[in-house]
Parts: sequence; C-alpha cells; structure tokens
Amino acid sequence: MASTPANAQQLPLFYSSLVPLSSQIHGSHGLAQRSDLAFTKGTHAIPVTVDEFPVVQRHYPIVFGMGDNPAPLALVGLQEGENLYVNAENQWEANQYIPAFVRRHPFMLARLSPQSEELSLCFDEASGLVNADASEKLFDGTEPTQLTKNILTFCEQFEQAVMRTRAFMEELAKLDLLMDGEVTINRDGLDQPAVYRGFRMVSEEKLQALRGDQARKLVQSGMLGLVYAHLFSLSLISPLFERQYAATTAKAA
Repeated sequence: MASTPANAQQLPLFYSSLVPLSSQIHGSHGLAQRSDLAFTKGTHAIPVTVDEFPVVQRHYPIVFGMGDNPAPLALVGLQEGENLYVNAENQWEANQYIPAFVRRHPFMLARLSPQSEELSLCFDEASGLVNADASEKLFDGTEPTQLTKNILTFCEQFEQAVMRTRAFMEELAKLDLLMDGEVTINRDGLDQPAVYRGFRMVSEEKLQALRGDQARKLVQSGMLGLVYAHLFSLSLISPLFERQYAATTAKAA
C-alpha cells in the first residue's frame, strides 16, 4: 500500500533529470507558472516531514514505508499509482493540504558529487518549468533574483525538516516502536473484506510499555505529539477507502 522513497542511488520521487542551477548557463532563464499537478497523479504515497504532521494528520493518513530506512508518507490513495486528490483537470482538490515535497518541485538541494559536502540548488530539467521564455527571471545578471532566493530558502527549510524527520525515525527505531501495519475494511457492496498491507505504523502496545525515562524523553523532545499525530491520522483510512471505492465504482460504471 505504501512505497518508500527512492534511495540515494536514484533520483527522488517526481524527479527525472536533475541539473544544477547556474547563472552562467541559466542566466536568461525564468520559472514558468505551473498550470497543473499532473506529475503527482501516478503516486498514492507522498513523503512528508515531521514539521508537517500537525496539518497532514487532518487531511491524510500518515504511515511509514517499508525497508531499512522507512520515511513518513501521506497516503493520497490506497491503490498503487493512484492519487485520489488530483482531479480530471489535474488540479489538487481545493482545501486539501499539498505536501511540501510536491510544492518544492522542480527544485531541490543536492550534492553535485558523492564527495561534496555542500548542497547545491538543482532543478528537474524534464519538468520544462525552467526555461528562457519564462517571464519570472531567476537571475539578474549573475545575481539571483528574489524569486531564486525564496526558492533557495524554501529548499533549505525543507532539508532542515528532513533532518528532524530522520532524527524522529531513528528514535522510533531505537525504541522499536514500529510494526508491520494491516487494515481490514468491511462494508456493504464488498464480496470480501478489503485488506491493505505493505506499510509500517507505531505499535500502541509497545508505546504503552515504554519505561518511564523513555516516555519522558519522548514528551520532552516533542516526539510523543508526533507519534499521536500519526496514530490519530490512521482514522482517515476509512474515509480514504470510501473515496477509493467511489472512484472504482465510477470507473466500472
């Protein structure tokens, strides 16, 4: 049900051709206005950071991916490769939160080589959004415009949130709080219960069994609130299933 983001040897989800932004090469380029979010239509699980948990929990279930380095994911669908919040016009549903992972595209910070210690501002060339015809310019001569500075700030803040998210995930791993998740849904109209697996979640039993010092550390660090944001968000799996069921029924009709 959930997919873990691409590893370090692969480009991240949504990116297909990463190029460093340079005043020498892209001095006359600008950023075109994005007309739709079609690029998100083929995914049902989008990475989110712990900074987003308070708002994401009100919109989507938050689960954790599988594998050795699981990441928090917002479920926007229950079927592989189907985002239920992007409509036929490829617009995100109004009044629904759009994850920062989506909003930073086509930009991101990346190391230009494995040996590099610095992150450089790069963009997905395949998106076509950075081009010489766009009116919102990225450079004024060799200097970045305010637009580029704002983009860089957003990407830097996102990377800082990613670091906080990694620390959170490391703490969950140390405390062995994650377990394989399974959701079973019964409803009228189904020949048999719908069962969803392939994700991880916090075990409430393990959480309740924590030693006092471990629980205090979670409270003092603010991580306990994040854990409960995740657990509360799981109640949204049922309405997400209803959305999925309605979409499937409409296609069949």
